[in-house]
Amino acid sequence: MGRTVAGALPKPLVIANAAGALSMAACAAGLANPGIGLPKEEPVTEGVRFYAKAYAARALPLGAVLLHQLVRGRGGPALPAVLLLAGAVQAGDAAIGARTRNPGMALGAGALALLHLETARRAVGGAR
Repeated sequence: MGRTVAGALPKPLVIANAAGALSMAACAAGLANPGIGLPKEEPVTEGVRFYAKAYAARALPLGAVLLHQLVRGRGGPALPAVLLLAGAVQAGDAAIGARTRNPGMALGAGALALLHLETARRAVGGAR
């Protein structure tokens, strides 16, 4: 039996990516309180509630799959694809953060995008 791709990655990189996957679960706070990220004067509308639910619909499953692939080591050749998807999602979030002038979102999601994409690159290199 060969090593899984996750097993071939340096442990600190696996831990950093797992922490990034757990951060996707932060949307649970948005489900409980949809106005959590809004300025205090901003009303919580049906649109805001809808966005929180739509965000959770993609962030929770993606975070769970990425975390499973990293921690349980069952990713094998699928791990780079999951990391690429997570990186693309975070890059999109970073773009939204930049567009809406939300530096925390832009920088945090941008850093996670780079982390996931670089890890995918290393995972592919280690799988050869």
